[in-house]
Amino acid sequence: MGVKALLSKPLAAYVHRKNQSWIEQPAEAQQAVFKEIVNKAQQTKFGRDHSFSSIKTHADFVQAVPVRDYEGLSTYFNQVKQGEENVLWPGKPLYLAKTSGTTSGTKYIPISSDSISNHIDGARDALLAYVYETGRSQFLDGKLIFLSGSPVLEEVGGIKTGRLSGIANHHVPGYLRTNQLPSYRTNCIEDWETKLDQIIEETIEEDMTLISGIPPWVQMYFDKLIRQTGKPIKEIFPNFNLFVYGGVNFEPYRKKLFDSIGRHVDSVETFPASEGFFAYQDRQSDQGLLLLLNSGIFYEFIPAEEYFSGNPTRLTIDQVEPGVNYALVISSNAGLWSYSIGDTVKFVSVKPYKLIVSGRIKHFISAFGEHVIGEEVEKAMKLAMQKFQEVELIEFTVAPFVSQSQGASYHEWLIEFAKAPLNPAAFAEELDTQLRRLNSYYNDLISGNILQRLKITALTKGSFQRYMRSQGKLGGQNKVPRLSNDRKLADGLLEASKV
Repeated sequence: MGVKALLSKPLAAYVHRKNQSWIEQPAEAQQAVFKEIVNKAQQTKFGRDHSFSSIKTHADFVQAVPVRDYEGLSTYFNQVKQGEENVLWPGKPLYLAKTSGTTSGTKYIPISSDSISNHIDGARDALLAYVYETGRSQFLDGKLIFLSGSPVLEEVGGIKTGRLSGIANHHVPGYLRTNQLPSYRTNCIEDWETKLDQIIEETIEEDMTLISGIPPWVQMYFDKLIRQTGKPIKEIFPNFNLFVYGGVNFEPYRKKLFDSIGRHVDSVETFPASEGFFAYQDRQSDQGLLLLLNSGIFYEFIPAEEYFSGNPTRLTIDQVEPGVNYALVISSNAGLWSYSIGDTVKFVSVKPYKLIVSGRIKHFISAFGEHVIGEEVEKAMKLAMQKFQEVELIEFTVAPFVSQSQGASYHEWLIEFAKAPLNPAAFAEELDTQLRRLNSYYNDLISGNILQRLKITALTKGSFQRYMRSQGKLGGQNKVPRLSNDRKLADGLLEASKV
């Protein structure tokens, strides 16, 4: 065992002990964060505009600070981008994380000198939690790859600006830099396909032990390696034993990815975003992710069904219940205030607080009043694939098809199969059956002949890649929306499938 693997074990034990204080006193940890960030931001423009000096309780905060998304806070974000100081947080941000919003266009999320540790320590602690639980640390002695955006940063308003994964690249601990791949030069390549070819050239002969990235882009990496060598990943990288991922639900990709590897490897799920590093999987056997409650972020939770109402309930951590869908709202030492990040979460445990990401609050289909959410279509797909075990997916999305004829509308599932079902009609029927079981409104529309059963459109190989390339979103941290309430994405994919 090498020095890094050896030293990681006492560090993992130390971090585990340190975290127990806030894990065992979650409400107190959140109250401490709340007081600290409100007090520190009193003299900012936002703090003065919202009377932070008078805020003593969460009830005061709810009265003073409405829930807003990026558009709702755009006046303040624009001032930050123009280089103004003391707008949302004291001073200027250390970075602006540039991200492609699905409803806001390009967003610029501030990362302060106070909040950068949340991103870096969260990722570190996810790996150390794995080491603590399993005792397996040998991966730290091999080569580690983080499939990420370019670390090249531009300046906006005098603030360094780039993709979050590129920013994080500048904060990889020195003791891991000698293990890290790809090289800085390769990581700076903007074109994803060119970059991927260079990553393969740099890694194919190396002892890769940890691979991290968003599952569909990792799958692209694996597919190219397999085509180039004719071997499964387990033979190319015999010591690859840990896969770290986040950003999307892994279930639709799990079977194909592990088939590509050729054997089981441990995996660690994380919940990162430009707005913060929120949670990570701390036990291999647990479904949920441990919510980080002492990391500069104060959380509020809105029952999803109330989100679009005029006065939604805003709950604190001690008020949430397991099994309920909540829209996640954060305030943080980055200068985000009652900011709706767009994700919905569901707690699977409250001792400690562990959650799953259940979908996007604005990603749903309700063209006919059914309000089908991402969690439901992904679960329907998972259950159908368990019955049709030959099926392997590359990617899929769901959109409504609205017909002018009575009872002729339906949900269209646009699927790019790696391995198609042997009986496509039976597979579609199983998907529909599972979705009807999961969503009673959808079931009522089918039973009442308002909707036809769902229809599958099998896309040609490479359709999603071609579409994402056409949108300038191929690779890196970009994700395909699982659901749309209109036809824009579906029509773009159908056009891409013709090539």
